[in-house]
Amino acid sequence: MLGSAWKTFSAFFIPGGIIFLAAVGFLRPHGLPSWLQQPLTALPYFVLIFGLIFGWYFSHTRMVLSLLVLALGDRALLLFPLTGSDPSPLSHTIFSITAFLLPLNLLAFSILKEDSISSIRGVTRLVAVLVQPFLVLWLCYPEQQEIADMFQQTYLAWIPTNWTTIPQAALLAFFVGGFMHLARCAIRPDPFDGGSVWALAAVFLAYHGRQYGWHPTNFFSAAGLILFVTLIQSSYQRTYRDDLTGIAGRLAYEEATAQLGKRFAIAALSIDQLKLYAGTHGQPVAEQILKLIAPRIQAACRGGRVFRVSGEELTLLFTNQSAVETLVALEQVRKTVEAATLYLRGRNRVREARRGIASPGPKDRELPLSVSIGVAEKAEAPAALGLVIKSAYRALYEAKAAGGNVVKRGLVSVEPVRRSDRNSGRIIASGEY
Repeated sequence: MLGSAWKTFSAFFIPGGIIFLAAVGFLRPHGLPSWLQQPLTALPYFVLIFGLIFGWYFSHTRMVLSLLVLALGDRALLLFPLTGSDPSPLSHTIFSITAFLLPLNLLAFSILKEDSISSIRGVTRLVAVLVQPFLVLWLCYPEQQEIADMFQQTYLAWIPTNWTTIPQAALLAFFVGGFMHLARCAIRPDPFDGGSVWALAAVFLAYHGRQYGWHPTNFFSAAGLILFVTLIQSSYQRTYRDDLTGIAGRLAYEEATAQLGKRFAIAALSIDQLKLYAGTHGQPVAEQILKLIAPRIQAACRGGRVFRVSGEELTLLFTNQSAVETLVALEQVRKTVEAATLYLRGRNRVREARRGIASPGPKDRELPLSVSIGVAEKAEAPAALGLVIKSAYRALYEAKAAGGNVVKRGLVSVEPVRRSDRNSGRIIASGEY
């Protein structure tokens, strides 16, 4: 459980947290040597251009719109700076309104369903973003002073806010945005959602750091860079990872098998009760079981890689190992699944019993699990990959026929090569020579 918690934390911290800490350390005044200050001015343009290109290429409307609101927020602070001994009321108004709107925009982009920027929904969202600068300017008119003052008021006097120049309304927006992003990461871990938390923290520093002389553009750029890098990471995971289980998917499997040497073993694994539970409790229950068990199988498979190519079976790949050498790891996988304790709560909610979690309720039904595994190898014999896979699945079916919860080793049968006798024209087997 400690390893799982560390894996979750590292996935959340890398790379967004590292970029954020680097921004705090190096993007402050005098944080970098003078000879690096000039090249640093190109960072905002690099992030904006490449971020928009990649966001458009991947049809990631959230990335495109997030970069746009970051750029608009940065321009607003540059055009109406809070500098000097007595900044103008207009600067204070724009500062407070943009600090309130920006985190809410980032939160809205994460909640709304992803759609192409060229679709009707995408165009509508783009127009909504581009209208906001005119809305901010409209609120700056003297006739709207009463509304504008609402963004600068102190609503809760007992909450100390003298540590920052950000008004309470904007602080509330940052708090709600950060909490919702963290909740999304906990429910459905995704690199881009995790990056949004760190990007929001960088935006906060862009506003908060003005009182220390920190340049807001640097931290807006850091926020955009975090989103850009985590978009690439998220796209990689969606391409190479299975959406349901989070383990390696078909494309990763095809690349792995293309690099196999002359000696390897392949195992096919199936959960014995999965079809029964799908027929009894519904397909969502079966999917939850597979989602919970697949990471356990991956953790227990020492020396091998686990893939979900399609369907309910998992494929285990062992390089430079024979079928006999994999039996210890496969037996450990079998015991791990057998020891797992899953409960069905209600009609379609599957939960896993872990240490420290309350015991199951009186209406919870236990879901016992076991796996059948078939394994085959390619050693020095000239057997094709397809024959090894067929042998592994043949052994898997034998394991299921034997009652399940067992590991079976399959033998690869190489079909004889048939040659033609030029003299007689008769097709004969090579074994007749």
